[in-house]
Amino acid sequence: MANPLFRKKSVERIMRDHAQREADGHQGMKRTLTVRDLTFLGVAAVIGAGIFSTVGAAAYEGGPGVVFLFIITAAVCGLTALCYAEFAGRVPVSGSAYTYSYVTFGEVVAWIIGWALILEYAIGNVVVAISWSSYFTNILAGFGLHLPAWLTTDPLGAEETFKHALATGQATDALAWTTAPMIGGMHVIMNIPAALITVLVTALVYIGIHESKKAANLMVIVKLVILAAVALIGLWYIKGANYVPFLPNGMGGVLKGVSAVFFAYIGFDAISTTAEECKDPQRDLPRSMMYALIICTVIYCITALVLTGMVPYAEFKGVMDPLAFVFNKINLPGVGFAVSVGAVLAATSVLLVFQLGQPRIWMSMSRDGLLPPRFGHLHRKFGTPAFATVITGLVVGIPALFAPSDIITDLTSIGTLFAFTMVCGGVLLLPRLSRMDAQGRKRFQIPYINGRFLVPLLVMVYFVLDRERLLTAVTSMHLDRQAVLLTAFAAFAVGTAVQSFRRRYSLIPCIGMLSCAYLMIEIPAKSWVVFFGWMAAGLAVYFLYSRRHSKLRGE
Repeated sequence: MANPLFRKKSVERIMRDHAQREADGHQGMKRTLTVRDLTFLGVAAVIGAGIFSTVGAAAYEGGPGVVFLFIITAAVCGLTALCYAEFAGRVPVSGSAYTYSYVTFGEVVAWIIGWALILEYAIGNVVVAISWSSYFTNILAGFGLHLPAWLTTDPLGAEETFKHALATGQATDALAWTTAPMIGGMHVIMNIPAALITVLVTALVYIGIHESKKAANLMVIVKLVILAAVALIGLWYIKGANYVPFLPNGMGGVLKGVSAVFFAYIGFDAISTTAEECKDPQRDLPRSMMYALIICTVIYCITALVLTGMVPYAEFKGVMDPLAFVFNKINLPGVGFAVSVGAVLAATSVLLVFQLGQPRIWMSMSRDGLLPPRFGHLHRKFGTPAFATVITGLVVGIPALFAPSDIITDLTSIGTLFAFTMVCGGVLLLPRLSRMDAQGRKRFQIPYINGRFLVPLLVMVYFVLDRERLLTAVTSMHLDRQAVLLTAFAAFAVGTAVQSFRRRYSLIPCIGMLSCAYLMIEIPAKSWVVFFGWMAAGLAVYFLYSRRHSKLRGE
C-alpha cells in the first residue's frame, strides 16, 4: 500500500472533477480573461514595490552591475515560467503550484507548497501594503496634508527610530513613539493607510474578476507611462563617471541583492491561479507569462541603469524610495511626486493580483478536503471564492497594521523560490505527451534537451568556480548557518546531477530547479529560521485537520 502522505491526484481526476462540477450545475467562475488581460495582470503583479523601493538596497550592494542580477533573476524566472506554462497547459484549473505538486509529488508536499504560497501571496502583500502607505503619505504631504506619525508606521519601527534619535542627539518631539496616545501603558501605533488599502482592494476582488481586470489594466498603463517618462528625463542627468566601477563589490556584492531583486519579480506565477477564468488557459497562460517577464525585465534593466547613472551607488544606502530619491537629489521634486503616484498605483496593482491569487489557491485546497468547505464556496452573483477572499483580506490587513517589512521580504522570497523549485522538479516527473491535444491543437511543452551529461557538467563547472567558498562552508558549518545552507545546496546539486545522468532528465527544468535553489541559499539564514517555524506550523495544521479530511483518504 502506498504511503498516504504521498497519495497523488491524477491530472485525469482533476479534469474529471472539474467537468463534474460544471455538469452538476455548480456556479462556475467567469471566463473573461484573454492573453492581453493575463499579460497585464502579470505586469501588474511584477512591477510593484520592488522597483519603487527594494531596488535601492540592491543598487547599494551591487552598484551599476545590479543590472546583471536583474538579467540573471529574469532568466531563472523564465525557466520557471516555462515549467509553470507546461503545467498550466496540462492542468488548466485554479491552484497553481499547489495543484501541480499534488499531481507529481503527492499530498503532503502539495500542502507544504500551498502553505509556502501564503508567504508569497498573503504575507508578501503585507510588505506591499506598507510600501503603499509610505508613498501615499508622501503624496498627501505634497498637498500639505500630514497624517499623525503614529497612524502611518509600525510599533517596532517607531521604537527603533526613537532610540536612534536619542542615541544621535536628534529631536524626538514629532516622532511616532513620542506623539502616540497611551492605553494601559502601551503606545497606540498602527499603519492605518496600509490596512485601509487592503480593505479596498479586497472589496474589489470580492466583487469580481471583470472589475478587477479593468482596474489592473488601467493601473498598468498609467504606471508604465510614468516609468517611461522617468527614464527619459533621467537620461539627461546620467554621468558616465557613476558607472565606474561597474562592479564595485564584484559579483558577490551583486548577489547580496538577490532577495531585493527577486522580490521585484515575484508575481508572474500568480497568473496561473486564474486558469478557470481564462477563455483559453492552455494557449494563453504560457504566452502571457513569458510576455510579462520580457516586458518587466526590459523596464527593470533600463530603470536600474538610469538610477545608478544619475546618482553614485554608495548614496543608495538605506534608501527605500530610490526613484523619488534620485530626482530630489537633482532638484526635480515634481518628478519625485509623479514617481510617488506611480508607486501608489504599482503597489495597488500588486495587491490586486495577489489578493486574486491567494483565495483561488485556498479554494483548490478546499476542493481537495485539505481546508474547510467554506473556502471553496463561490459567491452566487460574483462567481468569486467569497469566504476565502475575506479571510485573505484579514490575513493581510491585520499584520499590515503592526508588522515591520524587512524580514517579511526575505520570507516571501523563500516561500516563492521554494514553490518555484518544486514546480521545476515536478515537470521532470511528468510523462511525455504528444504535441497535439484531443482537439487537434498544439499543446505547450518545454523543449526536451537531454541533460544526462549536460547537468553533471554544469554542476562540475559550478564546483570549480565556487570551490573556495564551498570548502570554507564545509569546514565552518558549526559556526555559520549560511555555510550549512551552501553545503545543503551542494549536496542537492550532486543529487540532481546523479539523477539526471540515470534518468536522462530534461535540461531546462533541471537548470530552473538548481537556479532557484541557489538563490534561496543567498537569503540570510535568520530568515530561514522563521521560515522553518512557519512550515512547522503548517505541518501541524495538516496532521490535525487536512490529512483526516482529504478527499483521497482511503484510496
